[in-house]
Amino acid sequence: MADRYIEVSLAKRGVQATAKLLDDRAPVTCAAVWDALPLGGEVFHAKYARNEIYALFPAFAPEEPPLENPTITPIPGDLCYFTFTGTELGTKSYGYDQDQRGTIVDLALFYERNNLLINGDVGWVPGIVWGQIVEGLEEMAAACNDLWRSGALGESLNFRRAS
Repeated sequence: MADRYIEVSLAKRGVQATAKLLDDRAPVTCAAVWDALPLGGEVFHAKYARNEIYALFPAFAPEEPPLENPTITPIPGDLCYFTFTGTELGTKSYGYDQDQRGTIVDLALFYERNNLLINGDVGWVPGIVWGQIVEGLEEMAAACNDLWRSGALGESLNFRRAS
């Protein structure tokens, strides 16, 4: 299979990066995401994992991927896939405005070092590493840091096939 690439962007900040899908390490997850593209939604900055931005989506795969290519210590440029039930994200401490029900998919971008996927409510939260930023990480990291410092309101995180 030829290498596949996607574009990851923060619309309001006008920044984008290119990521290579890790089809050799996470084939089921890559296929699920690829087939669902384009995807976009309200962006959030992590509270627990540190240098992470993410968007939440209703389940889009016919069947949730297995835990392939897992990590609890993502590195800069990793794209991770997490699956949660609505009740796992339903506590007020998470701060989501909408009612979370059913299966929720979290597509995340890690933009800097020293991340640890542990949550005070549930413990370790392994993610599936399905992509790696290969171009534009420095600009994306600066935008992510700005999002952390000045707020995410009105910003969206988008994923689409690279042209």
